[in-house]
Amino acid sequence: MPQFDSVDIYPVTGRSLFGERDDGEVIASLAAGGAKIVQLREKSLADGALYDLALLYRRETARHGMLLIINDRVDIAQLCGADGVHLGRGDLPVAAARALLGAGAIIGASSHTLEQALEAQRLGASYVNIGPLFPTPTKPGASAIGLEPVRQAARALSIPFTVMGGVTTENIDAVIAAGARKVGVVSAIFGARDIAAATRALITRMRGADLPVPGAA
Repeated sequence: MPQFDSVDIYPVTGRSLFGERDDGEVIASLAAGGAKIVQLREKSLADGALYDLALLYRRETARHGMLLIINDRVDIAQLCGADGVHLGRGDLPVAAARALLGAGAIIGASSHTLEQALEAQRLGASYVNIGPLFPTPTKPGASAIGLEPVRQAARALSIPFTVMGGVTTENIDAVIAAGARKVGVVSAIFGARDIAAATRALITRMRGADLPVPGAA
């Protein structure tokens, strides 16, 4: 997964935050800010509307050389030709998604503990996501797990991992210091007036950080 290996900031859509901006404009802004990937995560859309939106996202991400991951919906990912799918705890098993999407697909799996992350790794996930790290409006009521699972994952996992949940420019340095190298963001990007600038600011913080070696004492 050479292209996924180079991902740092990982925007996950929050279309309720787009305001008057259309999806093509938003994707172009992400690309202008340096993002290499976007996850289409829209749980309230009917199947037909989500399929049409996924086709638009595939067309526009291809135009900008970006990876496209579809949240939850393996069928939509397959139909639109996405690069992969991100599976929640109640979604299809990793092996079933792999059987449908093929060996080259990027298959992410959500986890809230190191044990869950290690299980997803054992089952063949391409990457695991750990979170929510901090309280976040995108998952009201979810318990924040803090940074210790990030430190544990950096030491224990042999596959890439992403983190997510309430990450902002104010706390991203601590997230990086804990060992994160791929950071999922919703509100801090899509809630910004200038999406390209917000993306660029987060990426600059990540690429300019004096990165510790994951797992080092």
